[in-house]
Formats: sequence, structure tokens, C-alpha cells
Amino acid sequence: MTILAGFSWSGHSPAPLHLAAQLSRCTGEKIVAVAVIERPWLPNPMDNEYFNHLGLQAKKSLEHIVGQMAAGLDVWPIVHQATSVPEGLTELAAEVNADIVVVGSSSTGLLGRIALGSVTDRLVHTAQLPVAIAPRSYPAHPGRIERLTVAYGGQADHVGLVAATAELAERWSVRLRIASFTVRPMSVFSGSLEPDADDLVVAQWARQTRANIAAQLEAVRSGVGTVDADVVIGSGSTWRDAVDAVEWETGDILVLGSGAAGPVAQVFLGSAAARILRHSPVPTMIMPRRAAA
Repeated sequence: MTILAGFSWSGHSPAPLHLAAQLSRCTGEKIVAVAVIERPWLPNPMDNEYFNHLGLQAKKSLEHIVGQMAAGLDVWPIVHQATSVPEGLTELAAEVNADIVVVGSSSTGLLGRIALGSVTDRLVHTAQLPVAIAPRSYPAHPGRIERLTVAYGGQADHVGLVAATAELAERWSVRLRIASFTVRPMSVFSGSLEPDADDLVVAQWARQTRANIAAQLEAVRSGVGTVDADVVIGSGSTWRDAVDAVEWETGDILVLGSGAAGPVAQVFLGSAAARILRHSPVPTMIMPRRAAA
């Protein structure tokens, strides 16, 4: 099986390869590093020389990035032509039997955070396998992925996210954590709800959420050998505050689930997940919805 790390030929950022390397140290899988060159849907033979030149430049650039990676990784650089970058990555994912596609944040995003550009936005809404996104300028780390933090809430518990992440954590031999995020009511700022009352509401919500998570884990344990997970609650006045209220470490990956409205076996990013993704300080993986939840 394979980890597919994707780039646009016009702007190679090593961030996807840095994340792919951490994943590879977990799974032992090879990495296919692909630079996708976009060409028109209706090919013009007169353009072949131009696209061949682009291919040579992309290959040199890609091989330079791969050559800077740490030793001991099995990395295969490939240049691929397609009508679009998402289309090219989808084609190659099927061809190499990829387990996961790794891409980088849009260059318009904040350093250390994730922003969806036109390529990643389309990919995370159409992919039929997990898509991992590296934050902008994500640096190289010598270690491996150490912990999966699954975001619980909204419709995620109805689409098999906890079970899928628990199985993945067992297969990768990493720790599992379940996090739920809440934004405090805006009425606090208008004075209509006393802070103490607001704290009681959040505390009650947290107790109910922990109880629901405990029930989910019991259900998961029937299908997975050993499931042991920490449970954390992130609360704040904004989504960023809520996400930052949870402690994050090097080697973490945040796992988000496809929205319940999305097609089965396909990624469809819901509104809550999109907000959390935007403020994630660690690499984030989007999981497709399961057929049976």
C-alpha cells in the first residue's frame, strides 16, 4: 500500500512530504511524491513540447525536494499530467492503490495553520479515501505520528468516525484521543446570560458529551481488540479559542469526519468540521463517511 503526497508543479512546498514521512514511519508504507501538471482537456499536439519542458522542470524540482529528505524512507517521485490537480491525484491514487492522500495548505493561509485552496477544497469534498492536510510551512520532524485526536460532535458520531479512527490507531500503534469543541453562547457578551450560568451550561454539556463518548467507546470495543482513549473538551468564545484550549503536541494529527449529508464512502466536509479545520495547529486528516455506522 502507498502514501500519495501531492504537489502542484508550479509551487513545490515540502510540507506534504514532511507529513508523509511521519506517516511512513508509522505504517512502513512507501511514499509516491507526485507533481501534477495541468493541461487542457482537449489536447493540442502543438503544446506537447511545452508540456514536456514543464515536466522536466517539475521532475528536477521534485527530485531536489525528495533528495533533502531523511534517509531510510522509500520515496518515488513522479510527474503526472492531468486536466486538474485533484483529477490527477485521484487518478494516481487508484493506480498506486493509495491508502491516503497527503496535500499541503493553501499559500494564502496563516503560517502553521490550514487553509483550503481551490485544489484542496475540491479534493476534500470528492475523495473516496482519507485526505491529510499539512499546515502551511509544516517543518520536517525526525519522528513519527504519535497520536490521533478525533473530533467528536455534530454528526460525526453517526458516520462511523470514532470506530474508523480507533481501528486506524490500533493499526498504526499510536495513541487515541477524543476531543469535543464548543463555542460559548454569544449572549454572554450582551449581558443576557451571567458568566456563572454560562459555565453551568458548558459543564452540563461537557458531562453529557463525555457520557456519549463513553457509550461510543463501548460500542467500538466490540469490534476492535483494545480501545483506550483520553477525552478532552475544548471550550472558548471563538472556534480558534476552543481548538487552542486543547493541548497539542508534535506528532499529533487531528481527525475530522465527513458530514452526514455527504455521500457514503466519500469525503464531504460539514460546516463545524470546516471551522475546526481552519484553526487546527496540527496536520488534519479528513475521513470518508462509512457505509454502515
